[in-house]
Parts: sequence; C-alpha cells; structure tokens
Amino acid sequence: MPDKSDIPDLYHSHKSTCSQKVRLCLAELGLEYTSHPVNLETGEQISPQFLAINPNGVVPALVHRGISLVESTVICEYLCEVYPDPNGLLPKHALERAQMRAWLRYIDEMPSMAVRVVTFQRELIPFYQQMSEAEFDEFSEAMPVRKYFFKKMGRDGFSEQDYEDAIEQLCRTFTRMESTLKATGWLVGEQCTIADLCMLPVIERLEDLGMSELWSDYPRVIHWINSMRNRPSFNIAFYAGTRFP
Repeated sequence: MPDKSDIPDLYHSHKSTCSQKVRLCLAELGLEYTSHPVNLETGEQISPQFLAINPNGVVPALVHRGISLVESTVICEYLCEVYPDPNGLLPKHALERAQMRAWLRYIDEMPSMAVRVVTFQRELIPFYQQMSEAEFDEFSEAMPVRKYFFKKMGRDGFSEQDYEDAIEQLCRTFTRMESTLKATGWLVGEQCTIADLCMLPVIERLEDLGMSELWSDYPRVIHWINSMRNRPSFNIAFYAGTRFP
C-alpha cells in the first residue's frame, strides 16, 4: 500500500461506466484512494473547479502527486505502471500489451460509445426534456468534448437509426468477444488484463437496462461475465448506489 501522502484522489461518478473502469483497477491493485464524487445532474463536471482538474469536462479524473490524469483507460495503465501489479493486469510481453491496447481502443470506439447512446435513449432523456430548448442548448454548448454528442441527441433523443446502429455495435462486440475468448477465456493472454476491466462496466450497464439478451447466445461471453463478477474487485467497485438507473 502507498503511504498516506501517495494516495491518489479520484474524481468520479458512482454510476459512470468510465469511473467504474478505474475503480475496478484500483480494487484489483488493492489501492486506497480519496473519493471525490462529481454530481453530473447538477453539471458539476463543467464547473470551473472541475474543469481545472479535467478540461474535458467528463469523469473520471485522477490526481496523483499533484498531477491530473484523464481518460479512464490511460488512468488504468498508469496505475499498473506506478504501483505493484500482483494480478498482471498490464501484460509483461510487448505483443500482449499491444493486443490489450488494441482492445482498449476498440472498447472506447465501439461498445462504450454505443452503450452511451442506449443509456441516454432509454433512461436519461426525461431529465433533459425538463429543460427548455434554451437551457439545453446552453448546457450542450458548455460541454468541452461532448457538445456534439448532446447536439446530435437533442432534447427528444436520438433517431431510430442512431439507436439501431448502437445496438448493432454492441452485437458486433459480443461476436468479437465470443471468438476471442475461445483461446483462453480472457480478452488478451491467459489472465485478466485492463482490457477485461474496461469491458465489464459496459456489460453491467446493459444488465441494468434489462438488455442481457444481447449476449444470451454467447456461452463464452456468459462464462467470462461470471468469472469477472466472482473477482473480489467486483463488489468493491460496484458498491451500493453504483447500479443504473
């Protein structure tokens, strides 16, 4: 364990999938952290105070040794590099590290983007419909990196085509996972890596939304999910109040 002066500060949201990725990593490493919950409903993520920590205006952000780090996958790699990594979350061999990073890029680009569309469409739209058009436009304009996401969504939600495209992205992800898991039961190599940690919150969000049928025909994916849920880190990262909605 690090000494008290070396404990990182985590700025996160309890239900955020990206925050859950980092909390899983911290739990796997057995690390303490100082928790700073960010209230996304009140727009705390775009307050001047938070933007000074993360100019992207999204969670999570990790402050360690006076330096702010952003992007959940980057934070996970950093933690595994600066602290002892007893579970080998960061592969030792260059080839497997490259394969892991390829999966991380894929997760960020495909299922993470798709589950965001599904979440907003199925659960969060009523919150934004309470805003006037002017309030919604002002809120969207204030978003440093999510501005165009909100503008595409609008107060009334995404188009039917956008939603269908998101579902297709998720289905393609599970097809790829099923094929990859055939080798060892993990996304990379023969043990859990950061790639597995970063995929799990997507699954859990879909589970919360009642969409587990998306992987019902993929037995290796189901086995992988059960294996991930049986790890001690799962209940540490997914504590009470972290489930959605």
